Amino acid sequence: MTDRRPLLRAIFDAAVAAAHPDVVLAAHLPAPPQGRIICLAAGKGAAAMAAAAERHYLDTLNFDPARFTGIATTRHGHGVPTRRIKVIEAGHPMPDEAGLKAADETLALAAEAGPDDLMLVLLSGGGSANWIAPADGVTFTQKQQLTRALLRSGAPIGDINTIRKHLSRIKGGRLARAGQRAEIVTLAISDVPHDDPSAIASGPTVPDPTTLADARAIIAKYKLALDPAIARALDDPNNESCKPGDAAFARTSFVLIARPRASLDAAVARAKEAGYDVIDLGADLEGEAREVAADHAKLALSARAQGRRVAILSGGELTVTVTGNGRGGPNQEYALALAGLLKDTPDFAALAGDTDGADGGGGSASDPAGAIIDGATIAAMRAQGLDPQAYLANNDATGFFAATGDLLQTGPTLTNVNDVRVILVD
Repeated sequence: MTDRRPLLRAIFDAAVAAAHPDVVLAAHLPAPPQGRIICLAAGKGAAAMAAAAERHYLDTLNFDPARFTGIATTRHGHGVPTRRIKVIEAGHPMPDEAGLKAADETLALAAEAGPDDLMLVLLSGGGSANWIAPADGVTFTQKQQLTRALLRSGAPIGDINTIRKHLSRIKGGRLARAGQRAEIVTLAISDVPHDDPSAIASGPTVPDPTTLADARAIIAKYKLALDPAIARALDDPNNESCKPGDAAFARTSFVLIARPRASLDAAVARAKEAGYDVIDLGADLEGEAREVAADHAKLALSARAQGRRVAILSGGELTVTVTGNGRGGPNQEYALALAGLLKDTPDFAALAGDTDGADGGGGSASDPAGAIIDGATIAAMRAQGLDPQAYLANNDATGFFAATGDLLQTGPTLTNVNDVRVILVD
């Protein structure tokens, strides 16, 4: 069989390139204000977005550097050089002390903004973990413990963010409240299914439709054991997020500058260029990784039975309910399940990767982005006597693919439009 790995990687790279800050940001930046530009950025693309904003205002428009300031909080390993904007690298997916300090500094800078200033808020996936500002009465340690439990529960990101927004001093519109004297323009790279502005980085500058009651219902749904301080905070009406009509939003605007659908379109175009019929499953898939893999394996087997040459593409954000002690994120778990299901099928190849360059892992810039599988994977699996079901049972997809040599290593991509999954059937 022809080596399809270069093509798989080209399809994935096309999706990533379509959402890079250097490509998508400048066209949406607003005109300079009479006063200062205060740039507040969070997420995996935050530093790259901040640097692109600097180039636009300082180099292209010759804006006075003395009137340009800001803070960009990004994941460890995702920083880039900037001139006027301070870059802070912080924890993701688990918040850390650096994120705590960065959120406090961000809120303080927002509070300084005046009527002639522009507060430019640049958001990308990961902002929820990067900006950690626990509600009054909740400690940082308690917030960390809850985050850990939520990440292991299998809850989709929307549910996780509903809880985050009601335990925070910066999420759920509260950053807009802090800076409400200024004009506030938010430019966002979407990493959430259906591109809900209130879910991207937990909506720090937009109204929040979810409520404390919703947060409590999610806690009950996943049977999470709560620290008493967390339970009290979710019962406290003072922790309700900002709703439509709040004065905080009087001078705000919000623009999506990149979204998963556009990146999946770029991936689809690349697959078609290579001569494949495309089955496009959409950019908003959610669900348990191994269950989605089972559905996609059936599609692949059906296409093969019909003698079709197809590329099955999908985006979205899958989840893993963690019951084992292994390592790996939803893309690797999807690929591992797929390998087990297609191990007797010749002429297939697949890639599942997170467009930010990190799929699960421990928060390091060297974490794998996902995995690539094909006939060589199956051969290595059999040669080493590896049982994909046993690795699945222990949630140890990283261990499996480290053994077969099939981890997808991209490093930080400096953007995030969720996952891209590709199955090629020849």
